[in-house]
Amino acid sequence: MNETRRAVLDALADGPVPGPELADRLGVSRNAVWKHVEALRDAGFDIGSGDGGYVLEAVPEYGGPAVEFGLEAPFEIEYHDAVGSTNDRARELADEGAADVVVLADEQTGSRGRLDREWSAPPGGVWLSAVLRPDLPPAHVPALTLAAAVATTDAAREAGVPAEIKWPNDVLVGGDDAEGTERGGRKLAGILTEMEGEADRVSWVVVGVGVNVNVAGDDLPEGATSVQEEVGAIDRRVFVQRLLETFDALRADPERAVEAWRDRSATLGQRVRVDTATGAVVGEAVDVAFPGALVVETDDGERVRVHAGDCEHLRPV
Repeated sequence: MNETRRAVLDALADGPVPGPELADRLGVSRNAVWKHVEALRDAGFDIGSGDGGYVLEAVPEYGGPAVEFGLEAPFEIEYHDAVGSTNDRARELADEGAADVVVLADEQTGSRGRLDREWSAPPGGVWLSAVLRPDLPPAHVPALTLAAAVATTDAAREAGVPAEIKWPNDVLVGGDDAEGTERGGRKLAGILTEMEGEADRVSWVVVGVGVNVNVAGDDLPEGATSVQEEVGAIDRRVFVQRLLETFDALRADPERAVEAWRDRSATLGQRVRVDTATGAVVGEAVDVAFPGALVVETDDGERVRVHAGDCEHLRPV
């Protein structure tokens, strides 16, 4: 959304504003005001007009302009009703030089998770990928994954879902082992971070977030849950705004992001098995070290830092 249309919405949200007054306030012609109003109506905003002037009566339920309106974070939203993969589209934008753009879709038709695993992304979820150009060394980029996990968890908690984070990139809701779910809970969301750069600098980072929000249980894979299944359908527009606002605050302070991750962890204090490229690490997860390594105390008392791997929560010995 361009800045003039954003200014038009801000003005109309405060009450009726006559067209001539709005034109003077924005420094544009009356015809330009009319064109911006019509464009906003085409985007789904309900803008009334009467003796008092124009007034914003309702905001679209979802979509790019809807999320941008009232968003207190410097992101431009590119919205798709359906897209193959928001991460794929975000990488295209990154290669074109984009920054602080969020690709948002109602549905992904060719989505994938970590290690190219299949990821179900039906309509009603929140599927987004943020294109970033952080002033960070490549070694610190994992902190952005943790920041996204914290932001997703907080948005879910605000919606009433008791979410926690499983290292490194899954958001869970407490489960029941008797039902065959993995110890730690049912999967609500996942995060996939991709990066391009050189040894000493980052060119771009794409942080992809997939959240089962207003998704019915029949459309979920085994072991997964959704916000709708936990507390009922919610306003996705507000959910995305809260997620992006929290993420924006944390990406500027990676140390704070790691500390916030600790406070929301479902993994710390658990007995875990982490499958890595060099073998399995088994023991108690005791900490997460900057910028995101899991610290596991093995049965022989050794503390091992795991930077990447598949983590499984185990039942206590």
